Amino acid sequence: MPNIKSSKGEELRAPKGMRDLIAEEVFLFQGFFEKAAELALYYGFKPIDTPIMEKEELFARGVGEGTDIVSKEMYSLKTKGGDHLVLRPEGTAGVMRAYVEHGMFALPQPLMFYYSGPFFRHENPQRGRYRQLHQFGLEILGTKKSIADATVINLTKIILEEAGFTNLIFKINSIGDSECRGTFRRDLVNYYKKNLKGLCSDCKERLKTNPLRLLDCKNPNCVELKKDAPDSIGYLCGPCKAHFKEVLEYLDALGIDYEVDNTLVRGLDYYTRTVFEVFAESKSDDGTMTPLALAGGGRYDNLAKALGVKKDIPAVGVSLGVDRIIDLPEYVRHTPRIVKKPKVFFIQLSFDAKLKSFEVIEALRHAKIPVQHSLSKDSLSAQLSLAEKIGVPYTIILGQKEALDGTVIVRNMDTRSQDTIKIAKLAEYLKKIK
Repeated sequence: MPNIKSSKGEELRAPKGMRDLIAEEVFLFQGFFEKAAELALYYGFKPIDTPIMEKEELFARGVGEGTDIVSKEMYSLKTKGGDHLVLRPEGTAGVMRAYVEHGMFALPQPLMFYYSGPFFRHENPQRGRYRQLHQFGLEILGTKKSIADATVINLTKIILEEAGFTNLIFKINSIGDSECRGTFRRDLVNYYKKNLKGLCSDCKERLKTNPLRLLDCKNPNCVELKKDAPDSIGYLCGPCKAHFKEVLEYLDALGIDYEVDNTLVRGLDYYTRTVFEVFAESKSDDGTMTPLALAGGGRYDNLAKALGVKKDIPAVGVSLGVDRIIDLPEYVRHTPRIVKKPKVFFIQLSFDAKLKSFEVIEALRHAKIPVQHSLSKDSLSAQLSLAEKIGVPYTIILGQKEALDGTVIVRNMDTRSQDTIKIAKLAEYLKKIK
């Protein structure tokens, strides 16, 4: 098989952790995005599309210098004009930047947005996780109300259920706000300082830069240590406690089963109060059932201030990992609106027929009748064989005689019966036999 070689003799392939999506693979993503957008629109969300590249400072200040995303995973570059830009690693900071930049706080609140597209993180590729990844996100900006948290969680559940996932696992926690998290953070740091020897090297660094991430570590020793770590819920102030109680009451009313996980913190600095993750049980390569994270989000009331805005803009959101969702066997495929199963296969048998081929295809397109063909083939048997493989109910045959007469032969592939029809009447004829 031929390979493209670089000037140094190396094979030119897609970068590690990135991949080509071809034909049906593209339709898989497109179908999911269309269905999720349709559901979001029913709930009052509007689309937003932010740039794939943003200024590096947006994420350094918003997501946090001490996070893995900023310290290890961002793809950055310096432009000829001296700007430091990055390929966006996540969607929330860009949506908040757009909200502020366009003065959306002057509009009736809250504002509800959905987005989809590629994001980029330089992390170790694994099952359903790539360096160029695809996400679908929901954001509600401009309200502190707990019903906004519940709306995001509920719509996440609906989107995943429509995608074929049952028995979803919702984990939820509250990490408080600036009023009550300081004490929790101090006690957490003190606890881990007493157990410094048991920490992995990454967590020793997190202890200095981002202590809450200590609760997010998957290292076995660190997992064992966090069992006795301080519990964030026990440190909640009155307003945070009331907010969390209301969120859980909404979930109870919606019939959403959840588990309060006091070690759940999420990995980004901008989160306050509610944080949650959604898992689905899926069979791993060794046959065991493993919970895989499909979505995660939470409230980020302090993000705007972290970006330099003088007042808080309360907000809550979620992102769904679409690569993992559509890779799992549980996924129920949604066919994109643009893709329709072909009803007919168009066969042409001479150069004169090829000259008239586009007239036939255009007539069917205007009538919204999908057609498949192989105009580069000449043989009747080869084209009929393709039609049979595809399983279309009818074939349209255009030979030299038909081209001269302005007609085609319509063959029923089941009964082998056929009629000769004028091209001008073809669409009308096919609609009658649907």
